[in-house]
Amino acid sequence: MAIYKCNSCGMSVKTICGKCDEPLVNGTLITEEGNEVQVSECPDGCGKIKSPLCCGLDMSCSI
Repeated sequence: MAIYKCNSCGMSVKTICGKCDEPLVNGTLITEEGNEVQVSECPDGCGKIKSPLCCGLDMSCSI
């Protein structure tokens, strides 16, 4: 399960798919400009989301 943590305040979030209740896994997308974007995605293919925000910054996942 992807666990995102705020490097500023320490808040953490566990992510599960709202459609099938499977734990989301950490993943990476590459933009057209070549930048990496951290995402959480459903292992069953339901979809993916961008990493959550906290303290105005993207939360990171150490997986």
